[in-house]
Amino acid sequence: MTTLESSYSQALEAESVYIFREVAATFEHPVLLFSGGKDSVVMLHVAAKAFWPAPLPFPVLHVDTGHNFDEVLAFRDATVEKLGVRLLVAQVQDDIDAGRVVEESGPRASRNRLQTVTLLRAIREGGFDAVFGGARRDEEKARAKERVFSFRDEFGQWDPRNQRPELWNLYNGLHRRGEHIRVFPLSNWTELDIWSYVAAEDIELPSLYYAHRRRVVQRDGMVLAHTRHLRLLDGEQSEEAMVRFRTVGDATCTGCVESLAATPAEVVSEVAATRLTERGATRADDRISEAGMEDRKREGYF
Repeated sequence: MTTLESSYSQALEAESVYIFREVAATFEHPVLLFSGGKDSVVMLHVAAKAFWPAPLPFPVLHVDTGHNFDEVLAFRDATVEKLGVRLLVAQVQDDIDAGRVVEESGPRASRNRLQTVTLLRAIREGGFDAVFGGARRDEEKARAKERVFSFRDEFGQWDPRNQRPELWNLYNGLHRRGEHIRVFPLSNWTELDIWSYVAAEDIELPSLYYAHRRRVVQRDGMVLAHTRHLRLLDGEQSEEAMVRFRTVGDATCTGCVESLAATPAEVVSEVAATRLTERGATRADDRISEAGMEDRKREGYF
């Protein structure tokens, strides 16, 4: 990494540290969303630096669809144990069993959208008034238009026209009981920034993010991992390929890309050259209209 790149990464880190400390100073019950994915790993890494040598002053929360990659769950558990962080897990299956959501059926069914109900339940039950999320400025437009402090009403809903100005990095966390603020410390980061920071800080990530050989299925213009959660359609066959994941989520709708990038530096070079967005290329469930994704966020989605 060049001196200029290093200075830019340090500036991004400093801004995120400031946001974490602002929340800790002004909110009573924050929580950090942690899935084991690269953005949440970087977010947790920066949070730990923000409060070092003291322990993290808030727990981390994982909304578990029940269809996660085994490698990611193992990494999640190892990471929170290493850092001594309290992990809370909200299970989508609990909401299915209770009848609060209805699981989709069919070979293309996904639990991705069901996470909204589980997330809002976990926020309500935990009494959390600030929820850290890993949204970045280079994601799809509905996420990119979020403020750093994103106000949510008592139903957990987001109204992009009812947000507070954030001039000179002054954030307004005022809210009534039952309302909460989604906070995005990585708002000014991009996928390339994330990987440059991972390389510079030598941050450990799940092995899925690096090139490895696994069985995959070609479907709807995407390459999906053939796991126990994915049912083959008529005429489909799995094949072995060298791939890596740009994002990880529900295994039924998260695609991978063919790649030989096996180190952070190699991934940085690969990401710098790509012209396909991370989610547009590898998240089947996110391939909906811009209005459709905004509607999901209005309902309380990540």
